[in-house]
Amino acid sequence: MTDFSTEPDLVTRLANLRVEHGDLDRAIQALEVEGGANELHVKRLKKRKLQLKDEIVRIEDSLTPDIIA
Repeated sequence: MTDFSTEPDLVTRLANLRVEHGDLDRAIQALEVEGGANELHVKRLKKRKLQLKDEIVRIEDSLTPDIIA
């Protein structure tokens, strides 16, 4: 995994992850609509989508400043 340590790098990575997440979402929906899709393939796509979501949340959290109330 590449180290994205600067804020602009993180913002770029976040945008790329969101695009990939959306692409996977559309691909999964298309496979489910057409029916007869390989269930294992769909499960793998869903797992990858969840991994992307986890990374998106992690990056968003790192970009959000801690606010002390």
